Parts: sequence; C-alpha cells; structure tokens
Amino acid sequence: MMVTNACVWRCLAVAAGLAVAPPVWAQTVAAPVSGAADVAAHAPPVPDYQARASWAVFAGSGFSRDLPGGATPAARHAKVAVFFVHPTTFRGASDQFNQDVGNAAANAWVDDSSIARQASVFSACCTVYAPRYRAASYSVFANPALQAAAFDLAYSDVERAFDVFLKSIGNRPFILAGHSQGAFHVATLLERRIDGTALQKRLVAAYAVGINLSEGDFGKRFHALKPCLAPAQTGCVVQWNSYLPDTDQAKMRGFAQSTYVKRYGDDPGKTILCINPLTFDASHPAAPAAAAQGAIPGAPGSGPLRALQKGAVAAQCAGGLLLVTPDKSLDLVPLPGGVMHYHDYGLFWVDIRANAVLRAAAFGKHHTTRGATRNPTGE
Repeated sequence: MMVTNACVWRCLAVAAGLAVAPPVWAQTVAAPVSGAADVAAHAPPVPDYQARASWAVFAGSGFSRDLPGGATPAARHAKVAVFFVHPTTFRGASDQFNQDVGNAAANAWVDDSSIARQASVFSACCTVYAPRYRAASYSVFANPALQAAAFDLAYSDVERAFDVFLKSIGNRPFILAGHSQGAFHVATLLERRIDGTALQKRLVAAYAVGINLSEGDFGKRFHALKPCLAPAQTGCVVQWNSYLPDTDQAKMRGFAQSTYVKRYGDDPGKTILCINPLTFDASHPAAPAAAAQGAIPGAPGSGPLRALQKGAVAAQCAGGLLLVTPDKSLDLVPLPGGVMHYHDYGLFWVDIRANAVLRAAAFGKHHTTRGATRNPTGE
C-alpha cells in the first residue's frame, strides 16, 4: 500500500501540534527504523468483528455522546447505512505501531475526538457503523517503511469490518466516510472493493475527507468512480482539505500533489480534488459565512458538545485547497502552518449532515423511479 507524502506530512503536523493536550496515556516517541516484520511482531490481537466490542458504533448503537445543541434528530428507520472509519488518534510507545482495539483509554479518545464529532454527522441520514481497528499510531510517521506496514495492517481490519457491515445491512445502499487515515483506508476500499463492481451500484457517496486525491486519480486510479460535482449526485466521491488563507499555499499544494506527480507525471490532473462543503457544488467553489449552516465550536474532549453555531465560517476552493475563514467565536486552534485538518468535519457539521440526507433521498428516489419504469405493474 502506498502512503502519500502529503498524508505523511499532515499526520506529522497533527502529531506535533494537536489543538488540545493528548490524554495522559499518550506518548510521543521516535519510531525505530523497521518495517513489516516489526509491525507483525508487535501487532495487537486481531479484532473479531462478530463481537460488539470491536465496534465504536454498530447499527446506530454505541454513540457515547448526545448530538450538539441545535442538531436535527437521528433517523430511526434509515434506508441507508454508513461505514465510517476514524482518523489517527493513537500515540503509542516506540513499539506500539498500531492501536489495540482492547485499549479502553484509547477507545475513549477515539469516541471523544472522532465518533462524537465526525461519525455523528451521518446519524440523520443513515444507520451508522464505525469499527474499531488497529489504526496506525503516530509513532510510525517518521519512518515510511514502518508507516506503510502499519497502514497495511490497519487496512486489513477495515476490509474485514466492511464485510461484516455488508452482511449486517443486507441489500441496503450505503455511504462510505472517513477522515485522514480513515479516509485513506476508505479510498483504498473504493479502489479494491467498489470501483467498477456491483457494490458501486449501492454506493450513495463516499466522503473521503482530509486526504489528497487528485482530480487525475479519477480515470487512472479509479476507472468507474467519479467526483461528486453536484449536491445531489450519487455514486461519487467527495473530498476537501481545510487551511487558513495565510497558509503557504504553494508549499501545501506541492506536498499535496507530490504523490500523483511521482506516480503519473506532472500533468494537470495533479490538482487536488476540492469540493466546498458549504455548497457541495463544483460550479460554486466559494461561499460566504452566511451560507454556513452550523459548526461545532471548541476542541474535542470529554463532556457535552457545544451548541452548533451558524454563519461562522466562509470557505472557498483555490487550486485544490479549501481556504477557510472561521469566526473567532468558534475557538478553534489551527495546526502549524495554518492547517485546519483537525476541523475538516466540525467546521461543516450541519452542512455535511444536510448533504448526506439529500444524497440519500436522491439515491432512493432515483432507484425507485428506475424500478417503476422497468416494472410498472410492481410484479
């Protein structure tokens, strides 16, 4: 599995400057020079996805926090399911290359930092499933060989969990979603299991947020899947990466595009896919703060989520970067260099929620209409 240089850099940035202090169990230490053999030798126990304990959320059950104030209620009988993969959250010791799904403290941080603030977005449209998995630790990012092996191990869990998810939901349509490392695994799942297969016909959309898929990946890496260019488009892929306007944009674009250029060459397809989550419309790449439907203020942590705040962020896609201008009242701390990676979901919580509902409805309407056209008698 190839791990993008841009992903490496962004994950290192997060490891170096989280907006909140890490939990007491977390340590940041240098990783030894090693690779697949060390990852295999130190691998935590393999998760059993038939066991409820291997899921943060299973069939909508397991959210440990209430929705933020002002949120629409969760759906009770959703026709669509979502498979959500959480980002990197674990800072292990030097020989802890992958997170142990039996680590209660680590799981609690996953729930506080990702499940409550990211996976919860999809509860209005869908029955949510979110596996615990042996995610690569922050400790591997200094060593490319070690990182690749740790990501391979993590992905093996994600794919096995996805198979259990498919059995659980039957023939229902589904959304794939993730952030950062989780989105990387979603993209791999799209490439290996969805693109051009029968499962693609059931894909409502994929929200692969916080990685660096290039526009040219569609047609080269993905042969049948397309980017989501319109708000109600289905069977497609959404992506954005958030930065403050004063970031070094040329430097960030260079990092983001480097993997594509190395693999395919320096052609126009290197531009990173950016879909503005305030519009979800490629023909409207910019939107003022007045368009923002609701962000979650503050940094992750225990306790109730703060109430949603409308009109608190402007955003525009510029050369593949999503440049965001959040209101100071949101109390959000950027990572070094003006990177807002940590807030890719929270800044647009209500906007993503509403869009997922829209796409789920559009998928249902389209397939109902097609069924009626093929078989008007209903027999």
